[in-house]
Amino acid sequence: MSIEFSRRQLFQSALGFPALAAAAVTNPLVARKPHFPATAKNVIFLFMHGGPSHLETFDPKPVLNQLDGKHVPASFGSVQLQFSKFDQQTVMGCRRTFKKYGQSGTEVSDIFPNVAGCIDDIAVIRSMYHDGFTHTAALNWMNNGWPRLGRPSVGSWTVYGLGSECDNLPAFVVMLDGGIKSGPSVYNSGFLPAAYQGTSLRDGPSPILNLKAPAGMSPHDQRDMLDTLGWFNERHIEKSAGDSSLEARLASYELAFRMQIAAPELADLSKETEATRKLYGMGDAVTSGFGGKCLMARRLVERGVRFVQIWSGGTGAEGDWDGHKECDKNHVTMAAKTDKPIAALLTDLKSRGLLDSTLVVWGGEFGRTPVTDGNMNMGGGANGRDHNPYGFSIWMAGGGVKGGKVIGATDEIGLRAVSDPVHVHDLHASMLHLLGMDHTRLTYGFQGRDFRLTDVHGDIGLAKKLRA
Repeated sequence: MSIEFSRRQLFQSALGFPALAAAAVTNPLVARKPHFPATAKNVIFLFMHGGPSHLETFDPKPVLNQLDGKHVPASFGSVQLQFSKFDQQTVMGCRRTFKKYGQSGTEVSDIFPNVAGCIDDIAVIRSMYHDGFTHTAALNWMNNGWPRLGRPSVGSWTVYGLGSECDNLPAFVVMLDGGIKSGPSVYNSGFLPAAYQGTSLRDGPSPILNLKAPAGMSPHDQRDMLDTLGWFNERHIEKSAGDSSLEARLASYELAFRMQIAAPELADLSKETEATRKLYGMGDAVTSGFGGKCLMARRLVERGVRFVQIWSGGTGAEGDWDGHKECDKNHVTMAAKTDKPIAALLTDLKSRGLLDSTLVVWGGEFGRTPVTDGNMNMGGGANGRDHNPYGFSIWMAGGGVKGGKVIGATDEIGLRAVSDPVHVHDLHASMLHLLGMDHTRLTYGFQGRDFRLTDVHGDIGLAKKLRA
């Protein structure tokens, strides 16, 4: 699918001038048919910033505890890490307890008791991998399908391919939890038109900055001002060579005009029942922040927003999942903030009939090493784990995914993916497939080449396993 919009089409559709109403128009965010019947219409991507350890969450390794304090046997080989030297560190056992849950008997760590209660709706993929062992490269891999800056994010590609079913809210919404180690490129549109980049929503009654009209300006006056501004800007665009940032700004003016009513209503969580707010952990000092984001995500997909990404952890004072020093303590803290809200999201979506059409993805930029970090000078410690992109876990639910299954495996110590390995290109190809898009056909011409999210790679075998 290669989608092109003329400057005039984008301009006319975005601003809706009465004088131009007779012209054929195409809104770049209008909902479009997928390549083939889809099982998912929307995506909620729960991103655990910093890299959650698969060994403390969804991938139990008894051998790890047997080797605790010893050097890794030579038979496992070696890997390159960010700070520590793999061959110089000792194995660190897992302090968590794993139990089997649900009819499926999938093993889950005790730091996720509420998510474990939803395990029969979840498919755990224990064999994810890529080769980005720094945060920036890994974040770009998982979000943009490429280790370096400049590529569009998976959310942008999704909206580019399918548009949105909501005309008064952004098509791609991001809710952050502080700064991102790689910067905002992970939700930007890259070389795609700027209309497809993510919009950041804040907490509170005013989720989007600068949305209110100036004091004293009536809706009629504002409409007249936008129409006049649009007329002049169209004249400018006709003389320039397709400035997508200007085109996107024009579209954003019109969207902002519509959002002045939609956004406050969206942010008003008081309309939710007390039982619903309690389900998400609202009012609790630990879970309220992430719980509010998860509840907002449900409200967004309910209104037709195509792609929602929620971040747990940031570069601010609250910390993230980057367990270099005290991995176990770090993960207990971060899981306490997210476990109940995530389970609430799955439960709430399911009770409203939304889980069938909403693909929920959980994961981070990589996993953690089976050996200790052991490098105090670089911020690590004997009870911490370094970055491990060579084998880690994510999970998916909803959107046609049949839960209660485990796909793939890492080796006996959780170092590498060894059974049914899933590269990030395969993950993205499968996400698009569940949304009804052929990843090889979703292309965009840039600098003489047709680019796609999966570059020249990607396999939909994961999607087939998820639906089987």
